Amino acid sequence: MSTTASQILVRRAALLGGVVLAAVVALAAPASADPGGSHGRGPAVTLPAAPAAARVIRAQAAAPTISPAARQIRHVAAGKPATCATGNLCTFVWDPTTSNWEIFDLYACARYTVSNWLGAGLYVNAQTGSPTVTFYGQSGNVLNSFTATGTGSQNWDKVYSVRNCT
Repeated sequence: MSTTASQILVRRAALLGGVVLAAVVALAAPASADPGGSHGRGPAVTLPAAPAAARVIRAQAAAPTISPAARQIRHVAAGKPATCATGNLCTFVWDPTTSNWEIFDLYACARYTVSNWLGAGLYVNAQTGSPTVTFYGQSGNVLNSFTATGTGSQNWDKVYSVRNCT
């Protein structure tokens, strides 16, 4: 199978996952939010199931990456809860090479370049002090910008960099 055909399959699987993810976020996000309370943890989300097509193309895909390095990178299985520690912007990207959600905990104020972030995903903004978060496209254009804490969905296909603070 050619590289282009592989990329098309990856994008189709990511799109299918995005549809499932959007439905889960729309129906369950408020009920699954965890404000952290006395536990010292930030918000939590329950991650959606993996799209069936994503498992088929696993060997042909590339793992999502970020530069500079995130404070922490975790893998969490679909359907399991995941938290975002207070002070972090956490991004949730499907990793077809492990068939898990890859979570990037962004703490240090920086502009992070991302690669192989495809399809729909989530972010949890648990930062304090209301910094502005910005997602940028290939030419540096602003795709999304916000200061509110909480959980949101994001199509990562056009995101080339993330700035967690300004």
